[in-house]
Amino acid sequence: SVRDIDLSLQLGAGHPMGPLHLSDYIGLDTVHSITKGWMDKYPDEPAFVMPNCLQEKVNNGEFGRKTGKGFYHWKGDRRGDPV
Repeated sequence: SVRDIDLSLQLGAGHPMGPLHLSDYIGLDTVHSITKGWMDKYPDEPAFVMPNCLQEKVNNGEFGRKTGKGFYHWKGDRRGDPV
């Protein structure tokens, strides 16, 4: 689950916030753009692939904090429950 992924990286790797929380915070459209740039520049690198869940959220206009919904629900800068 979204919560499990974020919590495992916080507790297991000492990250201040999990990767899905961070992606929502900076904007899923921004994460998408960065990933797309890496894919274009390094087309043979298997590490750079667009996750289907990210593509779907961007296609649906769900950019995280800036739109109020991404992997989590947001009210301004306050993160709510996972979607």
